[in-house]
Formats: sequence, C-alpha cells, structure tokens
Amino acid sequence: MSKRDRPIGIFDSGIGGLTVVREIIKQLPDEDIIYFGDTARLPYGNKSAETVTRFSIENTKFLRKFGVKFIVVACNTSSSVSLPTLKRRFNVPIIGVITSAVRKAVELSQAARIGIIGTRATIASSCYQGEIKRINPRFKSFAVACPLFVPLAEEGWTDDQVTLEVARRYLRPLLAKDIDTLILGCTHYPLLKNIITKVMGRDIKFVDSAEETAKEVKNFLLKNQLYTSRNSHPRICKFYVSDEPAVFKKVGKRFLGKTIKSVKKVCIN
Repeated sequence: MSKRDRPIGIFDSGIGGLTVVREIIKQLPDEDIIYFGDTARLPYGNKSAETVTRFSIENTKFLRKFGVKFIVVACNTSSSVSLPTLKRRFNVPIIGVITSAVRKAVELSQAARIGIIGTRATIASSCYQGEIKRINPRFKSFAVACPLFVPLAEEGWTDDQVTLEVARRYLRPLLAKDIDTLILGCTHYPLLKNIITKVMGRDIKFVDSAEETAKEVKNFLLKNQLYTSRNSHPRICKFYVSDEPAVFKKVGKRFLGKTIKSVKKVCIN
C-alpha cells in the first residue's frame, strides 16, 4: 500500500471525537479512517496530565499498528496536555484540535476578546489562552470549564430545560466579558450549540474545533502529497473502543450523524 492510501488515525477519550470524524468524512470523502475511543477510561477531563499523557501514548501506539499516515488527537484534553510528548515519541504527523481553532477565532474576532469553554483539564492547562497570546498578544481570552456539558450531550439532552439552566450558570461569567467569539473547546459541545446560543446571543461567532481540525488535516495532506482520491473501492471507516461497543454505537450515531454498523472492543494496554 502506498503511503497516500494508508488510513488516517483518530483517537478520543470516547465518543465526542466522532464530530471530528464527521467533518473529515465531509471534507475528505475518499480517506480511510481508523477511530479509537477509550471508553473504558473516560472521562479524561478530570484526570491528571500524567495520566492523560500515558493514555494518549497507548492510544497512539494502537493506531500505529494500522500503518496510519496521520494521527488526529480529537480529544481536547489530550491535545492540551499530551501533544508535545506524542510528537517527540512518534515518527508520524500528529495534530490536535487546539491550534487550528485558535487561528480561526483570532481571524473572526473583531473585538479581540475571545471566550473558551472546555473540560476542567483543558481549561486548567491554559492551552487555548496560551495559543491565543502566542498568535496575537493583543487579544484577551476568558475561559470557563463546563464539565456537565459532556454527559448532557451524551444523554441527548441537547434542547432540554435542564441543559439550558446548566448553560446559564456556566456561561454567566462570559456574558460580562464582552466577547464576540466563542471557542467550543470540547468535541461534545457542538451538539449543544443551540442551547449555548440561547444563553450567549446570536451575535456571538462560534468556532467548532472539529471543523477547523478537518480543514487542517486536508491542507496538510494536500501540501505533503498524501491526499488520496480513489474510485476503486468505497471509503473504509473502522471503529474500536476499549469498552461498551453497544453504547458507543447507540450514542455515537448522534455525534457522527449516521448509523455506525460495526464497533470492535479491544484491549490496548
């Protein structure tokens, strides 16, 4: 198999990374995909940086077994604390979901005031804030952890009064900061965009890290002549999890936007 025909590897702590898969399928319709969701050890958002990095290394080793040409760390928490280590340890192109989202937010924000919402670990790492400052030091950033958004999205409570009240409580501090752009710093959060809009108002510009990451993957593959365009066989998407494949199939349909036909449970450590 030529290098350009090898699959793209994607890993996440669980189901949320399927929003990245969804965008890559949309923008790169001919690419094969290997996805691993570490459902036995989620959530990553409330674990230490050392633990998240250890899990991320194991996830990357698993994807490497498939000869992947490129790896996407679809988990914001892993991207925020583990990406430098992964890039040092593995001889394969690896990107996270942070830098591309920040670039887009800086491009969109006219007020130079950007809000960020994410898991506790992502927000505590200050990765988004640091990247915003690196790209443009004059920009102000304001970050809020919203840990309950993940289980609410997985329960399918995407247009529920309970979710609205939770969003109001989490997002109230951002309303006072006069932000004009909000980074959805977790792959679950796009499912709650309608609720978040009700709280923040329709004038807020949203940055979806999944969409921006897919654009970055496409640009990299084109630039490095790794993009595949084939007519010989249908695109292949294989899904692996470390626990509860039936639950992954059921809940994952909401994130991927279509039925997942097969999920295989594996042990990676």
